[in-house]
Amino acid sequence: MKALLLFAVLTASAALAEPLTLFNGKDLSGWRLAPISGSGAVNVISNGWVECGVGNPMTGIAYTNTPPTMNYELSLEAQRAEGSDFFIALTIPVENSFCTVIIGGWGGELCGLSSVDHADASENQWTEGVHFENGRWYTLRVRVTPGVLQVFLNDKLYTARVEFGDASRLSLRAGDIDKTKPLGLATYHTRALWRNFTLTPITALLPSDKPREE
Repeated sequence: MKALLLFAVLTASAALAEPLTLFNGKDLSGWRLAPISGSGAVNVISNGWVECGVGNPMTGIAYTNTPPTMNYELSLEAQRAEGSDFFIALTIPVENSFCTVIIGGWGGELCGLSSVDHADASENQWTEGVHFENGRWYTLRVRVTPGVLQVFLNDKLYTARVEFGDASRLSLRAGDIDKTKPLGLATYHTRALWRNFTLTPITALLPSDKPREE
């Protein structure tokens, strides 16, 4: 049993390389404020967390470097400090397409993906309601591997697994979220705190990273 457990740990470790820290804790180097009308301020506060101010309706930031488009994992800790709508809208590249992971949207509880087959997070089969507490930290992980997009919020609080085949099935909801490409974060009428944002290359695929028919 111990040998099997050790093998599982070593296998998981082999599937990830060293993480790249996307927030340096000092300033917003590597990021720009998304040009959204009515945007709030985004600042790095004294403890190194990123504070995203309340927008009317949205505030967002976009990564200024070139992110990978396949075989990577993102991890982010976030909390909704003020407001009652999404405190994470994580826009990610997937091959030549983009998709947004929504946490706490559509009035405060909806989690989902915008968009899959042109159906946004409120319309497709990956939509789910989750109760969130303001001031509480949540951990989001997103894995992108060939043909598979996986989402884990606090590991099991909300999960989604999309086998997309052709990446053109994924797209962005029409509107200002497009301004957070190629990799970005946004909120809606909400003040959020973000920290420990990392990007890790996936160097070996786990069984769950592969389409199930393989």
